[in-house]
Amino acid sequence: MEERKMNRENANLDVSRIVTLVGTSIAIFTFLLFFLYPRYISDTIDPTLFQISLIVIGFAIFSLVIAGLYFYIVTLPWPVTSNEAASLRRRGDKFWMLGYSVLLLEPSLILLTVNLPTVAIVWLALWISYLILQVYEYRKATRAKIR
Repeated sequence: MEERKMNRENANLDVSRIVTLVGTSIAIFTFLLFFLYPRYISDTIDPTLFQISLIVIGFAIFSLVIAGLYFYIVTLPWPVTSNEAASLRRRGDKFWMLGYSVLLLEPSLILLTVNLPTVAIVWLALWISYLILQVYEYRKATRAKIR
């Protein structure tokens, strides 16, 4: 019983965190459309990179929303076994990592879109460093069976 309560509390925190990130992602999407779409129409930015940026932010939003769905299911007042809750949380974690990783790629794409390649390369290097750390920590957590 106590474990189920902890699972639900943790899942509630995860849902709250995801709602915040989805809101931020939608703000970034709106920024892209509001400020860069006119430049896209006037052909002053790279049209391919602009469209890729929109696809990537859409992918991030979708992944985060799916992660939130899995975490939300754990919070529902129906009988979910510990194994089912753990499975739902693992799925949610995977979508969370995917969405968060793609979200962190977005600044590099925006910088490339507005033709700031030097700054974009630095951001891209930081993103790659994050991915390496993420894979390392995820493998370590998986071996320790944290989730």
